[in-house]
Formats: sequence, C-alpha cells, structure tokens
Amino acid sequence: MLDRPCNPADDADDSPEQVSFRASARAFLAAHAEPRSEVDPWQVSGFPDDDEARAYFEHGRAWQRTLAAHGWAGLTWPVEYGGGGHPAWAERIFAEEATTYGSGPGFVGATIAMLGPTLLAHATHDLKARHLPSLISGEVAWCQLFSEPGAGSDLASLAARAVLDGDEWVVDGQKVWNSCAQFAQWGFLLARTDADAPKHRGITFLLVDMSSPGIEVRPLVQANGSSHFNEVFLSGVRIPADQVVGEVHGGWRPARTVLSNEAAFIGRGGGAPASDRLRDLAAMHGGLDDPRIRQRLAAVICRERLQSLMGQRIQAAVRNGREPPFDPALTKVMAAGTKVMTGNLAAELAGPAALVGDDSVGNWVRAEVINRFSISIGGGTTEVHKNNLAERSLGLPREPGNDRDGAWKDVPRA
Repeated sequence: MLDRPCNPADDADDSPEQVSFRASARAFLAAHAEPRSEVDPWQVSGFPDDDEARAYFEHGRAWQRTLAAHGWAGLTWPVEYGGGGHPAWAERIFAEEATTYGSGPGFVGATIAMLGPTLLAHATHDLKARHLPSLISGEVAWCQLFSEPGAGSDLASLAARAVLDGDEWVVDGQKVWNSCAQFAQWGFLLARTDADAPKHRGITFLLVDMSSPGIEVRPLVQANGSSHFNEVFLSGVRIPADQVVGEVHGGWRPARTVLSNEAAFIGRGGGAPASDRLRDLAAMHGGLDDPRIRQRLAAVICRERLQSLMGQRIQAAVRNGREPPFDPALTKVMAAGTKVMTGNLAAELAGPAALVGDDSVGNWVRAEVINRFSISIGGGTTEVHKNNLAERSLGLPREPGNDRDGAWKDVPRA
C-alpha cells in the first residue's frame, strides 16, 4: 500500500489543551486499539450466517465497552449521563487519531449516533439517566424501528398503532429494514397515536424492550446469504407510558433529530475512507500516472473530507440544542453520489477480472460495485431527499399532494 499521513489534521494548530488531549488519545489507542496494519484493508462486511454476523456485531460492541471503560466514549456528552463533558473538538481529534486503527464500534456506533443526541435533546431526565449510560457503554444494544412496508422514504405515513391502556401503550404493527434487530435488546419506535391528526402530528416516539411479549423478529435473507435486515412484528406489545421521548403525538420532532443524525452518520462514514483503497488499486494497475484517474480520485477524496466535516457540524449543532447549519439531507445526498463515484472508479481501475475473482481485492471491488446505490436507498431515497432540499432549503414549491393537512385516517392507501 502507499504510504500516507497518519491523520488528515495539522496538529500544529492545536491549542495546549488540544495537544494534551491528542497525546492522551494516541496513548490510549496505541495501548488498546487494533492497528490497521493488522486488519485486512480489503475486508468487507456481509456475513453468510448469523454466527458470523453476531461475532462481528459483538466485536464492535466490545470496542465500545473498551472506550467507555477508559473514558473515551461519549466524549462530548454530559458527565452525569456517562459522557466525558469535553468540547466539540474532542470528537474531531479522537476521530483523526483513530483513522490509523482498525477498531470500531460497528453498528452499535450507528445507533449511538442516532439515538444518543435524540435522548439528550428530547427525553426527560429520568429517561436520560436510565438509558444513556448503558447506551454509550455498549451494555445495551439498540435497533431502529421506523420504516414500514408502506412507509419508507415517506416515513410519516406509518401505520403501526399505539393505544393508551391505563399506564401502558399497546402497540400493533409491522416494521421492516430493521438493521441488527435480531441482536438488539431495546428499540426506538414510531407509532401512530392519533389517526384523526395530520400524518406528521399524530405520531409518538417510544422506547421498547425487545424481549417484550408480542415482538417477533424475522431476518430478511439477502441474495448473498446475510441477514443484516429484519422484519419486526408487534402484536399487543405493552410499553410503559413513561417510555415516551418528547410529547405524546409529537414524536415527529425527535424522529427528525434521529433522521438528521442518521444522515450525518451515513454521510460522514466510518473506518478507513474508500479513497485509501482506490489509491491502492490505482497503484496496483498503474493508474496513478493517469491525470484523468488522479482527478477522479482527488474528487472522491475531497468529497469524503467534506462529508466528514459536514457530519461533525450537524452533530455538534444537535448536541447543543441548535438547528443544523444546513439541511442534513445534503450530507446524505452527497454521500450517495460519492458511493457511486467510488464503485465506478473501482470497477474501471481493477477491470472485469476483479469482478469474478475470489481474492480479497476482488471481493472489495465487487462489493463496491454491487453496493454503489445502497446509500441512495438506505435512510430515505436520494429522490425524496432532493425533493426535501428543494422545498426546505431552496424554497421551491411543494409537489402537489393531498395527504399533508387532512386526518391521517382519511388519506387513501393502497
């Protein structure tokens, strides 16, 4: 592989406090993290059976526990909820130092990125005290229970119902595309609690114990044999009334916080950037001397760096109770385009032979090509996000629709 700087930052600009923090981060990582040189750089996720998938999930969870045990988890979270209480720059510096290591929290990190800021912004003190410490420590694994067969990118059309019965909500419905739900102990759920209200205003955000009676998780087996996604069926599931995040019927607000952080997380990415592997591919196949290849590679590198910075700004704003400085959908749309550029360039550099090879490089190239459009679909399709950007950021007229202002129960459904 090509030699490259250990991190993209110029630590000469660090303040004395930041210099000390960076030195501590380096020492911790050197003592506990797995050097990237010991990890196959061409490794791809996607496991053909649940045993391998669970092992990968638990490996990431173990790293999160290591971070928490040594005070490196939730760096900017309040100390009272298990965090470090550091300024926003702490996460940036730690992420820069971690780029040369292969250890990461995996999907556990994704749910922490989505749910943690949402609880901090919208939950009661009691809910924060109960759930945040075990979330950030990796003790309790969570899954997202949002999408439904008839409510994917148009999430507010969801039909799962929750009815208050005394001091419990009784939930019935179906969720789908629930990543790692088969391994999760708790889930964060959106349910319709007022069918007479417009679709965005009759939703409640609930926290549910995944071992509750009435919950059935069915893995969705993909073409490659893996079961990252699941269907979750809820039949008469009882949730204590105090497990509501935000206001009853006002769940769309915390849901948008989750979606903002999901977009930031997807856009920012994790682990070694794909451009590292593209540079290696270009070196293997003599492409580094081709100015056209160098220009395309530079475009990918610039986009990756910009996406990372955009994700950091979104999450910093949410943590501090502010609106993001720009629509988070922009990060998601940009990441989707970058993923397509990466897959196309990988295929061109490696050539057709790599797509049928069974070596680790061929496996990586094949995964990049097959998954070129994964980000265009997951977390809301690119087309829907572009519509939202046109309306919310550019002020363009909304698309015609009759499902926004009337009662949800009166909206025609297929």
